[in-house]
Amino acid sequence: MNIIDCHTHTQFSVDSEADVNACIARAAELGLAAYAITDHCECNRWYSKEHYPGETVYPYFDFGRDFESSVSAVTELKKTWEGRLNLICGVELGQATHDYDVAERVVSDERLDFVLGSMHQLPKTEDFCFIDYTEFTLDEIYGLCQRYFEEILKLCRWGKFDILSHLTYFLRYIKGGYGIDLDISRFDELIAESFRQLIAKDKGIEINTSGLRQGFGDTFPDIKYVRLFKDLGGELLSLGSDSHTVADIGANIADGAKIAAEAGFTRLAYFKKRRPYFINID
Repeated sequence: MNIIDCHTHTQFSVDSEADVNACIARAAELGLAAYAITDHCECNRWYSKEHYPGETVYPYFDFGRDFESSVSAVTELKKTWEGRLNLICGVELGQATHDYDVAERVVSDERLDFVLGSMHQLPKTEDFCFIDYTEFTLDEIYGLCQRYFEEILKLCRWGKFDILSHLTYFLRYIKGGYGIDLDISRFDELIAESFRQLIAKDKGIEINTSGLRQGFGDTFPDIKYVRLFKDLGGELLSLGSDSHTVADIGANIADGAKIAAEAGFTRLAYFKKRRPYFINID
């Protein structure tokens, strides 16, 4: 089976201590057909804390600094590993809809091969990973989900990334962390319209396999939505482990490829210089 891992984090992400050189060596050892480093860049905290007076959520700032550190390092390492590993310089661009000026600055960087579009938090709301859901009623939680998918649609209408990352991100915490079971089918039309926007712009989605190893028990999104994307005409599908450690690079990617095949896909996409390339699922 041809294996790609196009969503990974290194020491240049605030929530990872994975040495970038060790990560690349591990990807080469695994024989990955494509390996993307996509360190975090949160558009709503690009500048230092002083730029955001009154900001009380999420204590980390200066993502512009982290972006430059990651992209500079990976750009040089691509030269070192040329001919030995298909190394991709990427970024996980969070909350582009919160600061379009920063987002435009990032996506215009010609060093980037690949841009993931993500939504980790809503405006004036904590990152989903930090919310205490015991303080919310079920109706209020569904309200958060409604706002989330509305923001995802807004992100897809902007659409200046390559792949939409972990569509059902919030389930990692609401269901996986707190055991609160949600029926998100009520948001299917919002999701379908987001997919239509992506397809019209020749953009894609990923199967994020992190939930398979983190106790959630499924991918983000699950096969239902991967199949919906295919049925609507989507062609660009990527795979990502969302690794934050060396050991998790490539984790459950083979499982993700099987889900892709079950949903009707015959090939997977990775990006170089912001252009898609394909490998067959075999």
